Amino acid sequence: MYPRPIPEDAKIKRALYVGGVTFVVILWLLPLLAVMLTSIRSNEELMAGNYWGWPQKFSLIENYTAVFEQTAMLRFFLNSLLITIPSVIGVLILSTLTGFVLSRYPFRGSNLVFALFVGGNFLPAQIMMIPVRDLMVRLGLYDTVYALIVFHIAFQTGFATLFMRNFIAALPGELFQAARAEGASPFQILRHVVVPLVKPALAALAILTFTFVWNDYFWAIVLTQSDAVKPVTAGLNNLRGEWTSAWNIVSAATIFVALPPVVMFFLMQKHFITGLTMGAVKG
Repeated sequence: MYPRPIPEDAKIKRALYVGGVTFVVILWLLPLLAVMLTSIRSNEELMAGNYWGWPQKFSLIENYTAVFEQTAMLRFFLNSLLITIPSVIGVLILSTLTGFVLSRYPFRGSNLVFALFVGGNFLPAQIMMIPVRDLMVRLGLYDTVYALIVFHIAFQTGFATLFMRNFIAALPGELFQAARAEGASPFQILRHVVVPLVKPALAALAILTFTFVWNDYFWAIVLTQSDAVKPVTAGLNNLRGEWTSAWNIVSAATIFVALPPVVMFFLMQKHFITGLTMGAVKG
């Protein structure tokens, strides 16, 4: 199942492997490099056809200032924060509660409930589009940030429950037995035993959920219509339509939109890696 390590004396194979990895990395980074270079070019260079050459004039400050002064990206950015932060908090709370119950307090039909949580992740978004939109219209939430918050919490909780259930189930059972012997209630066990031990898992899940919700485009255009509530992904598409020829402005806005998930990952990468590898090796 796992690739075998290349022997030290197999120099040709190692050279081919390093060359192949380098080629794939460069190929993967080329679009990002093109966007970054375009975001600091002047509009005159783009009109002259200088797309890949080194910029003759750096317009970094002008382009990024124009994103805030001449477009509505700041409002879209704030809308995304209003949608993403409550969604992440709601998903972490609900998935921790459901994962705790399903892993440590099984009941009749708990496997079916867990299967429903997991099975929801396999439904294509296109199938759910019309029912979800009609539901939000009936609830009076359509074209509001609450529609996206409610949907993302409901949709992301399925994967998050699978994630948290496996982590909590891997905790030593002796800890729970000792806590019950001391007279701790289920809520006290959750608060004082489970949550401190699964903080790395919560950090990893927070990063994943933040990235999923922040980068969502499909539901952003399905559940919102007015610019007052659109997140950055839908707003960026509007920007592309308004600034068709100003690709330097669009590229600068794209880099600005991509920064929050990247910054969050680097700030929490230690916890993220720990959370993903927790339980991989038995002590």
